[in-house]
Amino acid sequence: MLNEPEVTLLAVWTLGFALGLTACTVTCLPFIGTWSIGRAEAGRNGLADTLAFLGGRLVSYTALGAFAGGLGDWFIRILAAGSGHLLIGLAAQFAALWLVWPGRDASCMARSRLAGMPPFLLGAALTLIPCAPLATLLASCAAEAQAQRGALFGLVFGLGALLSPLLVLIPATASLGKLLRRDEYGMLPWLRAGAALVLLALAWRRIALLDADLASGLIVITLLIGLLGRQRSRRPANSAPRVLQPLLPLRIK
Repeated sequence: MLNEPEVTLLAVWTLGFALGLTACTVTCLPFIGTWSIGRAEAGRNGLADTLAFLGGRLVSYTALGAFAGGLGDWFIRILAAGSGHLLIGLAAQFAALWLVWPGRDASCMARSRLAGMPPFLLGAALTLIPCAPLATLLASCAAEAQAQRGALFGLVFGLGALLSPLLVLIPATASLGKLLRRDEYGMLPWLRAGAALVLLALAWRRIALLDADLASGLIVITLLIGLLGRQRSRRPANSAPRVLQPLLPLRIK
């Protein structure tokens, strides 16, 4: 049973490991894989995205365990109501905006420093739908009735869940994006635009599980923000940012 600390921690880690090998990969890859392909940065940046995504999951599992241990069944019922779908959708919309938001020379370094935020938020948000292993973890944390004990359970569960095929698949999708990006002036904007549209579709599907009208309204707002950003950054064709040049009207030579 789950009364002895050593047995409990081993059982919790095994539960997380089982999740990481199965449902975790299937649920997460459409989101983080799309992001990685759209960003089209392999090597160190692909590894950074992987660590940010998995770090978001680990932080979230730890926090969920602490909340379940401190708040008990009330917190589990709130989480089971489906609010996580909204947060997943919002995280996906933010990632989509980041991909297509036009960069300016003065802010390129700032954007690269913040590049880990979208995968981190995606990783954290995608833990908020209690599947069977996570529900079992939260029930165990609630039974402990201690926030610190719950946080420990969540941390150990997360360490098990991180050992998943995503460790290989996220860098692989980043490499695929870089391969598809034939040159800086041509393919990159289309990759990012396509990835952003896929992320918006995933966001709509998640939020629509709660309210289809709310989902449609949020997607429209996101599209308007993206169009506003592009409009404000528009320049003459010969001085347009490189990421936007393929989107400008063709010039007759």
